[in-house]
Amino acid sequence: MKEIEGIIERKRSIDEVKLMKPLVWAYIGDCIYEIFIRIKLVNETHLDPHRLHIETIKHVKAKAQAETLAKIQESLTDQEKDIVRRGRNAEAHHQPKNADLADYKHATAFEALIGYLYLSKQDERLKEILEKC
Repeated sequence: MKEIEGIIERKRSIDEVKLMKPLVWAYIGDCIYEIFIRIKLVNETHLDPHRLHIETIKHVKAKAQAETLAKIQESLTDQEKDIVRRGRNAEAHHQPKNADLADYKHATAFEALIGYLYLSKQDERLKEILEKC
């Protein structure tokens, strides 16, 4: 992610990031994970834009993210597990449209973890986790 660092500056200190609401982490994590998937598909396939979109959705929908979280859960540190717990327990103010509530909460937890790692500039750890996805 060093290539993008000069374009998208992360200005918050680690203490400020720790104080953010988990849904803010998830808001950023949603974006970071989706761009990771999109770039991975562009780099590894020769799909047209419509197929790229279809394949991306398969990875970023709540059920897929919940499954990804389950897959990486054992490799998380205690601090990361706490971030996941806070993301899962965050109060969402709407019902998910295309997912059951359990998958939605676990997807939010996964996105919170990705967002937290990104915002706190833990790029090496973020890369390790994304490579497991």
